[in-house]
Amino acid sequence: MKVAVLDINGKDTGRKVDLSKDVFAIEPNNHAVYLDVKQYLANQRQGTHKSKERAEIAGSTRKIKKQKGTGTARAGSIKSGVFKGGGRMFGPRPRNYSFKLNKNVKRLARKSALTIKANEHSIVVLEDFNFDTPKTKNFTAILKALDLENKKSLFVLGASNNNVYLSSRNLKSSEVVSNSELNTYKILNANSVVLLESSLEEIETNLSK
Repeated sequence: MKVAVLDINGKDTGRKVDLSKDVFAIEPNNHAVYLDVKQYLANQRQGTHKSKERAEIAGSTRKIKKQKGTGTARAGSIKSGVFKGGGRMFGPRPRNYSFKLNKNVKRLARKSALTIKANEHSIVVLEDFNFDTPKTKNFTAILKALDLENKKSLFVLGASNNNVYLSSRNLKSSEVVSNSELNTYKILNANSVVLLESSLEEIETNLSK
């Protein structure tokens, strides 16, 4: 699949790059995508939720009524979860939601996500650029030139670039990542994936293993 290389003004440079069929034109595996996205979202969870159980509630430990003859269920502690102000029964406890996933499955998921975007014609290849200083206005101008101003976009850099990253940090609809930070969730969450020329070779090398 050949894709035209654009400049930061959104104009065709006259050059084209050939996207690898092994990365951008495979049969998408939906289950691998599901597992990888599930793992990413699970890893974002802090798991610090906690509610007090009956052993942690402050209250009297005396038996609140006699065992028999009341016509109602027996009750021994005011801290029981059946009473107002009592501990919560089977409440949330701190836990770790993360789980392991085979790296081959993760690689397949990323290739599937890139293939889906390629089939939707949502992949843009942009020539490498840099800013002298961090400036949101400069990055916004690129988004406008690429008609991505009001769309979710993911820019993938060949290597980390602090000036470009800081220029995009205030924009909610746009995110800048390096090759090593690219994942299935971020690919699918964006309306358009903008790949800088320097990132292409490394992406194809990493995912073709």
